[in-house]
Amino acid sequence: MLADWGVSIRRACRVLPFDTSSYHYQSRRTDPAFLKKRIKEICATHVRYGYRRVYHILRREGWVVNAKKVYRLYRELGLQLRNKTPKRRVKAKLREDRAPAIRPNDVWAMDFVHDQLATGRKLRILTVVDTFSRLSPVIDPRFSYRGADVVAALEMACKNIGYPKVIRVDNGSEFISRDMDLWAYQRGVILDFSRPGKPTDNAFIEAFNSKLRSECLNAHWFLNLQDACEKLEAWRRHYNEERPHSAIGNIPPIMLANSAGETSPPDLSEAENSRPERSKVG
Repeated sequence: MLADWGVSIRRACRVLPFDTSSYHYQSRRTDPAFLKKRIKEICATHVRYGYRRVYHILRREGWVVNAKKVYRLYRELGLQLRNKTPKRRVKAKLREDRAPAIRPNDVWAMDFVHDQLATGRKLRILTVVDTFSRLSPVIDPRFSYRGADVVAALEMACKNIGYPKVIRVDNGSEFISRDMDLWAYQRGVILDFSRPGKPTDNAFIEAFNSKLRSECLNAHWFLNLQDACEKLEAWRRHYNEERPHSAIGNIPPIMLANSAGETSPPDLSEAENSRPERSKVG
């Protein structure tokens, strides 16, 4: 209109009608190229991270960005995850006689995960998680496991962060062994066994194992046992010290464990005096 009719901007806007401020407006939106690059770098390193976890990492690094923009760029880059969740036909019922953990080392959960080396040799991986802070004290891979091996792995972890009051386990042969029962009795630890056929009795370790498999086991090839130990330990440290956890306010588990108080190993004499009468809960 300005070129064809030779009228001024103000007159053209009045005729249309169109606000002159809208005509003169210039976008102040910055180029998101650097933000896109950083989002791609995070997702390339952690392929199972959704946009919410990416958002919290960006905020922790100092990016001034909201979750909606991260979600929009996340979808534009084609990084969204596609998970097909199974339908539950029967509502799971949890045990009602359990008190929730209120501090670190109140309750640990423990289980095994199965994987294999690049050569096809089978691996068994012991996984342990604190149900309060979500901190993982130990992830220990071996070719085979006995009760004594579980005791050795637990004893090494407990020397660093202390002994738990309760450990939730299933009814595997390693967990019902004499070595495990004797260690629990001597250290004042209660072994809380799940009901047969009820994996929801130990849901914390099931959720942890799912994260371990999707973010580590499915993302790496293990050349040998030493390589598996190094990669699993690197993931455990990342999980404890860097990875934001949505269940505890999107902070790393180490922050909640440290803020909740001292977690050093207790005196063994005190553990002997506070030993429970029974070391198993059915």
